[in-house]
Amino acid sequence: MKRAYTNKKSGQIDDGFVRKVVTLVQTQVQDEVSQLQTEDDASTASTNLSRRLVGLGRRTRSVPPSSAPPPFVDSEVLTAQLNDKDDRISLLETRMAAQQAGYEAQRRLNQQIME
Repeated sequence: MKRAYTNKKSGQIDDGFVRKVVTLVQTQVQDEVSQLQTEDDASTASTNLSRRLVGLGRRTRSVPPSSAPPPFVDSEVLTAQLNDKDDRISLLETRMAAQQAGYEAQRRLNQQIME
């Protein structure tokens, strides 16, 4: 982000909001690194993956919690969708039967040619 918003000629970030965000993130990283350096000694591992930077939280789950009520959908809408799907299924079944009959006719013709 810093590289994208830095003015090539002056080397400074012109947008005040972006400048504040970059400065905030840099100070948080420096604070976190200095904290890790003071807490760690030679006997402990230096990788502690459970630590997080302040303000950079986890992503929200895409699945709502089980205590949330299910969204309301009108029964007429569901019935119309089911009828539409039933019509599409019957059309596909008809097409598949016609295609299968064509395959059988072609197979019989090929068999007659081979004899």
